[in-house]
Amino acid sequence: MLLADLDSYFRSVLPLEEFHRIDSSRNGLQVSRENPDVRRVAFAVDAAQQVFEEAAHWGADLLFVHHGLFWGREECVVGPRYRQLRTLFDHDMALYAVHLPLDAHLSVGNNAVMAEVLGLREVEPFGLVKGVPIGVAGTFPAPQQIDGVIRKLFGERFEPLAVLPFGRKEIRTVGLISGGAPLEVDQAIEQGLDLYITGDANHVAYHRCREAGINAIFGGHYATEIWGVQRMSERLATETMLDTTFLDVPSGM
Repeated sequence: MLLADLDSYFRSVLPLEEFHRIDSSRNGLQVSRENPDVRRVAFAVDAAQQVFEEAAHWGADLLFVHHGLFWGREECVVGPRYRQLRTLFDHDMALYAVHLPLDAHLSVGNNAVMAEVLGLREVEPFGLVKGVPIGVAGTFPAPQQIDGVIRKLFGERFEPLAVLPFGRKEIRTVGLISGGAPLEVDQAIEQGLDLYITGDANHVAYHRCREAGINAIFGGHYATEIWGVQRMSERLATETMLDTTFLDVPSGM
């Protein structure tokens, strides 16, 4: 597939332009390649040197990430940034980044896939960032306890950064915003949800949750943002003839 056609494919699935106003990430193709033909696509959460090296070892023509290299500001190409770009250039590997559009998408997004894994029903957009919903909220068909939710979503592989069991023992309603949204728990409180799940933890959120009587799981930024890139890898492999792989490089945070 030509690189331009692959860009069109990603844009047909993910509404990149709709998030231009609120997303500082340069969503889309961040680094091109000399050869316009793409046959192998690697997916990962972060644009980092370790990820670039693993993608190059696998033979990726393009690396699709959630956290790209460029965030709307100019940077000098020195030190680690130079080494990152040099790795891409040396292996003629393109870099494609999709940030908030991959959090918010209602079928391949981080939050939608987590809701699917949890078995939530009546899933709808939730969690406004500058007026745009990024997360989702839904309802368990039968009451769940917080330990069971943690096992279902993170298994034995990921240890949540913090768990605040300050709400109802039997959980029915859940709000999810992947990544860094600890203080958006206020929106879950306002909506009267039983449980709020996000990635990053925050000291201030502790007392807000305790005083409001809501359960919260701070699962880790990485652990809540593997879902979208994995689903996009699966979808691309199914809908095209391209080889895909997911590169699992956890940060522990």
